[in-house]
Amino acid sequence: MGRSFEELVAEADAAPTAGWDFSWLDGRATEQRPSWGYQKAMGERLGRVRAALDIQTGGGEVLAGVPRLPPVMAATESWPPNLAKATALLHPRGAVVVADTDEPPLPFADAAFDLVTSRHPVTVWWDEIARVLRQGGTYFAQHVGPASALELVEFFLGPQPGAHRGARHPDRARAGATTAGLEVVDLRTESLRMEFFDIGAVVYFLRKVIWMVPGFTVAAHEDRLRDMHELIESEGCFLTHATRCLIEARKPEA
Repeated sequence: MGRSFEELVAEADAAPTAGWDFSWLDGRATEQRPSWGYQKAMGERLGRVRAALDIQTGGGEVLAGVPRLPPVMAATESWPPNLAKATALLHPRGAVVVADTDEPPLPFADAAFDLVTSRHPVTVWWDEIARVLRQGGTYFAQHVGPASALELVEFFLGPQPGAHRGARHPDRARAGATTAGLEVVDLRTESLRMEFFDIGAVVYFLRKVIWMVPGFTVAAHEDRLRDMHELIESEGCFLTHATRCLIEARKPEA
């Protein structure tokens, strides 16, 4: 007999959510990965430059997982629990972690970096990225795309008209980069399967990815959580689809 709704929810509601490590979900949820292999591609680029910046690094897990960092490596993060995790992971690798509000300006000089990276930034300030890149430098990032996990969001919030053309649409990324004076050299989007195998996985995910269902708490959403629990029990999982965009943009030479 499976664990009860109350047991699964209580466990997930008490689990720590600092950092950007999703290993708590191992065996309880799956997410298909984009074909381009962002971390490997990011690592290859970091190995070829002298100075790089990783924006909104989270707990530093993605950056810490690349084989070789450049001689000058900086990362920014705004959330204090993530800052502590990123510092512990990245300082031994020779990278400096800088507390930043995720609002302009970035705390770095003009033309300071050969490469700026970011995995799943909440907001992209294109003018600032262009400012801190040297001429010939590159922005290489994986963004969350439009209507990501829309089936999950709509289960709790109801219909979201216009979600597919929202602020995260790749056309807006291209326009923002171009307006800031960058040349977009690669832009790809993929829709990827996400499966949740128990209601605890859903609770943990929504507590960690706080912008999916703003203000999410177990108490406020208990009725819908119970409905989803019954759906998972009967169908084996809750299926939704993540959207991911790869973007590479270059600052032209003089």
